[in-house]
Amino acid sequence: MEQLKTIGRELAMGSQGGFGQSKEFLELVKSIGEARSKAEEDRIVLHEIETLKRRISEPDIPKRKMKEFIIRLVYIEMLGHDASFGYIHAVKMTHDDTLLLKRTGYLAVTLFLNDDHDLIILIVNTIQKDLKSDNYLIVCAALNAVCRLINDETIPAVLPQVVDLLGHQKEAVRKKAIMALHRFYHKSPSSVSHLFSNFRKRLCDNDPGVMGATLCPLFDLITVDVNSYKDLVVSFVSILKQVAERRLPKGYDYHQMPAPFIQIRLLKILALLGSGDKLASEKMYTVVGDIFKKCDSTSNIGNAVLYECICCVSSIYPNPKLLEAAADVISRFLKSDSHNLKYMGIDALGRLIKISPEIAEQHQLAVIDCLEDPDDTLKRKTFELLYKMTKSSNVEVIVDRMIDYMISINDNHYKTYIASRCVELAEQFAPSNHWFIQTMNKVFEHAGDLVNIKVAHNLMRLIAEGFGEDDDAADSQLRSSAVESYLRIIGEPKLPSVFLQVICWVFGEYGTADGKYSASYITGKLCDVAEAYSSDETVKAYAVTALMKIYAFEIASGRKVDMLPECQSLVEELSASHSTDLQQRAYELQAVVSLDAHAVESIMPLDASCEDIEIDKNLSFLNSYVQQSLENGAQPYIPESQRSGVLDISNFRSQDQPEASMHGLRFEAYELPKAPATSRIPPASVAPSTELVPVPEPSYSRETHQVASVPSISDAGSTELRLRLDGVQRKWGKPTYSSPTSSTSNASQSTSNGVTQVDSAANVNSKARHTHDSRKPQAEITPEKQKLAASLFGGPSKTEKRPTSASHKVAKASSHAAEKSQAPKAAVVSNQATLEKINHQPPPDLLDLGEPTVTNSAPSVDPFKQLEGLLDPTQVTSTVNHGAVGATEAPDIMALYVGTPVGGQSSSAENSLPSNSYDVNLTSELSNLTSGTTNAGATLSTQFTKGPNPKDALEKDALVRQMGVTPSSQNPNLFSDLLG
Repeated sequence: MEQLKTIGRELAMGSQGGFGQSKEFLELVKSIGEARSKAEEDRIVLHEIETLKRRISEPDIPKRKMKEFIIRLVYIEMLGHDASFGYIHAVKMTHDDTLLLKRTGYLAVTLFLNDDHDLIILIVNTIQKDLKSDNYLIVCAALNAVCRLINDETIPAVLPQVVDLLGHQKEAVRKKAIMALHRFYHKSPSSVSHLFSNFRKRLCDNDPGVMGATLCPLFDLITVDVNSYKDLVVSFVSILKQVAERRLPKGYDYHQMPAPFIQIRLLKILALLGSGDKLASEKMYTVVGDIFKKCDSTSNIGNAVLYECICCVSSIYPNPKLLEAAADVISRFLKSDSHNLKYMGIDALGRLIKISPEIAEQHQLAVIDCLEDPDDTLKRKTFELLYKMTKSSNVEVIVDRMIDYMISINDNHYKTYIASRCVELAEQFAPSNHWFIQTMNKVFEHAGDLVNIKVAHNLMRLIAEGFGEDDDAADSQLRSSAVESYLRIIGEPKLPSVFLQVICWVFGEYGTADGKYSASYITGKLCDVAEAYSSDETVKAYAVTALMKIYAFEIASGRKVDMLPECQSLVEELSASHSTDLQQRAYELQAVVSLDAHAVESIMPLDASCEDIEIDKNLSFLNSYVQQSLENGAQPYIPESQRSGVLDISNFRSQDQPEASMHGLRFEAYELPKAPATSRIPPASVAPSTELVPVPEPSYSRETHQVASVPSISDAGSTELRLRLDGVQRKWGKPTYSSPTSSTSNASQSTSNGVTQVDSAANVNSKARHTHDSRKPQAEITPEKQKLAASLFGGPSKTEKRPTSASHKVAKASSHAAEKSQAPKAAVVSNQATLEKINHQPPPDLLDLGEPTVTNSAPSVDPFKQLEGLLDPTQVTSTVNHGAVGATEAPDIMALYVGTPVGGQSSSAENSLPSNSYDVNLTSELSNLTSGTTNAGATLSTQFTKGPNPKDALEKDALVRQMGVTPSSQNPNLFSDLLG
């Protein structure tokens, strides 16, 4: 009777709107479902948005009505429209004390907001309060929100409460607390690094759900650090055994499989822990064998567990009985009618073939069937398997099938992938160089420009170096066959550019080498290529160079050269080409043709493509010429790094001081003004003594260039004082300057897993296997399939690659090129290390307010002669009288380049600013300079310049005179920096 009353109430609610929802909401869902176009649906949703905007902002809305509005907002967001105007109402609903409304609010905010939304801060306090609630349903809702909304910054706010909930009496709360900590680990691993022991404790939880949730964070931790969790192997094996023996409650079964998802996770963990560890793997053999026996293969979830068992067996230390059981499962997969199971079988076979190559031979006919299957995904997976099982005995069949498949597809991405696989297999397992060249021709012809250019270079190098066994006849035959094959191919239309480059190079090097083809015939073919592909400048460049080689070889051999009319027109056309490269090649061809036989033989020797070209980067052959020039009075070479900035004049005169004073960002403070010499005018006080405090000179690990200077009279007894800059705002960023350097190192690791027979697993039920195999009738085996299978699997199976003549050739060519470049590389590295120490570029001078004067090369005009022409000769020869009072100081031209003004001491510390003294009042400094001059009417004609540009220096000096400021020799550094 009660059930009838409940059904009646539900029917009544359905007639009014259904399960607590209003009729308006149901009409909205119905109208959207019946919309016939996207435009009609958008019109309905936009009308609903306008309605909700108006109604949700009304005062005193009932809670039940607000709950429906929030659900309608969720529906709008699910349809892809913006409902951000109602986010704040969902946040407010999370504060409600009613459980239904609070859970609705949490559901809405987890769907509306992301972890970096501005409204997250309004939910943190609510989450903290709900995590301490006595109602575990509220705690679960808060933990769900924690997993979705808490970010790196708010993790510390809720972490203590989440850790406390690991000991909650309700298993659902403990499970969600584990999930929250796992989420924290993904967001910020360092925030929960001290809590990893809690995962170990929860692994022994009485509830299987909590234990299963703990496996997820443990899997991530083991993936990062396997050795730290080796002690848990016994625990994981024990748990897996209990699950496989159906000791868990029935509620964890799925399609009559006992907790399959927990089994899959445990098998993944065991595969990590047992990889390369024999002792750990031996503890797993029994339980994995039991799963092979007991697992049901009639359901998808059972096949998934079996597939994970195969992956585990292929990862841990090999065991023969487990490998046999895995091979039986693979056989069932491959014989299935389901494409999904066949795909799993091919993938699993590719994993086991690395350990036991003999397994592939047992399933050769099944692999051939998958190779001919119309399912493209299955066919691609089969090619991956064939790639893994390739050896020298079956490389021809596999590569031919892969090339045929590459021709039949239109996907450029996968065509590039197949082409790279074919090239890799041909280079490693080629039975002969002739087959390698033919295979590369097919790949270039059908894959086109998708092939890497390095493949073309390797092919050209192989043809040039030959067999490498000092067999000239075999090398000549190889090159002749390459020329003949290219002469047949060159007539086909639309050949790839990379392939044409190889063809032109081979024609130029070996087109007339065997005397079978005349020079006019080969040059005619090359001219046809250049004319047919006139828009490809690279191909035309290769063709012109090949023409030059052929004519050079003809001239060197003493034969008369008759250039074909089409070749002459091609050279004339390229001589006027806009491409400078083609133009240069055409001029070189004309020049080579006009030379005699001896000169041509010297500059272009026959078959010299493999000769080493030694490059002397130090140009040591010019040492005698340089020495002779220096003896005749030439100036020595100055490195480029020392030519940027103001140079010391001593660098031009001697080699004793190789480092020049360069401009850069400096951090030492200016020296305070020295006491002036005896003057008629008493000097003004610099600053009160209370504002000056003695500061020790900071020591920096940098090299300073000492410059000779004239000592000052007021040097004795002076105490070095610095400005007190406490509290002064710093405006130029960090107090230090560094030029970071980055280095990238690429390391590659290669591991191999041997095969060792260990008999400690359970036996496999062979009778059941034979019974299962006998159910399905044997498919008819055609002679073609038998022949193909014999080609693929008939040869001996070895994991190592056989050293054939072609593979030995490619490897030898690579090692030969590496040996040729080894010695120059060592010299280059040592030279680069020396140059990096000498030619260290200084950081840019950010305080330089003048015009930049970058001198990357030596000036064509002598700056000394320029200055001698601009200045009065009497001034240049005059000297400065430091002892006389009020004497006018004449400029010292040498000081322009030394960087030290006469009458004051200078060091590297004087020309630099402290990192925290950029806001010194420059006006007060100028006034101090003016008041501290020795003579008000005296003028200083010394120009402060930074390079060989006297005109700018004179203009700046005139500008200073107009300002009425006379710089003193007591503090020239600040004034020179002001002028730039």
